[in-house]
Amino acid sequence: MVNDFPEAEKEEKIVTAPQMQDQQPAEPDDEQAAEDGEQEGADEFGEEKSISRKERKRRGSIVTRRKTEFTYRGFTLEQLKKMTITELIPILPARARRSLKRGLNEEQKVFVERLLRGDKSVLRTHRRDVLILPQFVGKRISVYNGKEWKEFEIKPEMIGHYIGEFSLTRKGVKHSGPGVGATRSSKFMPLK
Repeated sequence: MVNDFPEAEKEEKIVTAPQMQDQQPAEPDDEQAAEDGEQEGADEFGEEKSISRKERKRRGSIVTRRKTEFTYRGFTLEQLKKMTITELIPILPARARRSLKRGLNEEQKVFVERLLRGDKSVLRTHRRDVLILPQFVGKRISVYNGKEWKEFEIKPEMIGHYIGEFSLTRKGVKHSGPGVGATRSSKFMPLK
């Protein structure tokens, strides 16, 4: 086995000629030889173990993500698209089940029919309470949030959510410095 790690090599003791004369070559007894053999085997095993561990770490650092087929609660997208609404209801979360059991109102029905017909490339709507069904996947819609239209494409992960969830009505607060008079020290800030 070739050792790729020079720091892991055993140090060899260099013995010069005068030192050799002082040393008596002692023959190891059988018990000591057996212990030395066990230690060498343990060192080799530990060395191999550390090498394999380092290789696993090196290989593990580069993670390649494989494209897995989308499933929603154990069903593939094709299976979900073939289901009727009554077959789909038990699979959905509680809020979505309740909404579909009650049925869609007229405005929601019109929106769903227009979306499934696919007349336009992007369908605009004010309806934020429409549940995303598997048949909507791949369609582009634009939802009004009270100020502007937010356009997005429906992805398989959105099934069971409402379209309003993807067009936020509130903007996150971005704090800046304090205004004049907000703190005691800000009274004395020079105004340019």
